[in-house]
Amino acid sequence: MNVAEARRTDLSAFLRSRRERITPEMVDLAPGPRRRTPGLRREEVAQLAGVGVTWYTWLEQGRPINASSQVLDAIARTLRLDNAERRHLYRLAGQTEEPIPVDCGQVTPEMREILDRLGDMPACVANSRCDALAWNAAYAGLFPELTGAPEGERNSLWQSCLNPSPTTLLLDRDNELARSVAVFRGAYSRHADDPSWQDFVRRLGEESAEFARLWARQDVAEPGPRVKAFRHVEYGTLRFSTTSLSAVPELRLIVYTPLDDETRRAVSALMGEPAR
Repeated sequence: MNVAEARRTDLSAFLRSRRERITPEMVDLAPGPRRRTPGLRREEVAQLAGVGVTWYTWLEQGRPINASSQVLDAIARTLRLDNAERRHLYRLAGQTEEPIPVDCGQVTPEMREILDRLGDMPACVANSRCDALAWNAAYAGLFPELTGAPEGERNSLWQSCLNPSPTTLLLDRDNELARSVAVFRGAYSRHADDPSWQDFVRRLGEESAEFARLWARQDVAEPGPRVKAFRHVEYGTLRFSTTSLSAVPELRLIVYTPLDDETRRAVSALMGEPAR
């Protein structure tokens, strides 16, 4: 399967999954008797979007047809896509985007200085594939398994699915992991023709049934602020507000701000411990 075919396959699965979550009642349609599939029918989507039934069917089947931005906007409105899902739809449909700079994944000395100056605020620089590229002492103390993993496995998504930390256990893991996979899918649509990304998804799907299930849901999200709680093996419950800053294409500065004095004291203690 070439790149174009792979994108059309992903587009087919994505459109079908979004169509199935919209009920007739949500768009003021009568439910009608004996529906064989959840959500809207293809002809209903076509009618609401103002496009031909055959054309929409071909689009959802992944046939090689071109879709204008006006048509994609109409489909996005009908399927009630949010901003992340709308951008994902455009990428899968082959709409042109800004090129990704070749050197966008480089961690500069200035970035490392910023990390160090954040003190007791755990922080790391990660790429859009969730690889941790650089971090400060507070982050290393909080997530020793991630930062101490072999090169090639310092990836937060990989570790969350295959090696959940026994030291710093993420609370509400199911919801947080589902969102992480959705954010990753949004980034993946920009790199679908990259063999390294394809191999990463293949290997993680083979190793983790949980990732494979979440990946099949076709959910898409954007990075954003979160409140996360962890159960640390020595210091109990730690609570942080996480902020994701993207000043450089394809790189994010992720900062964990302690939300209470107990968490701040625990981070300071972790920074003072010998390397683990």
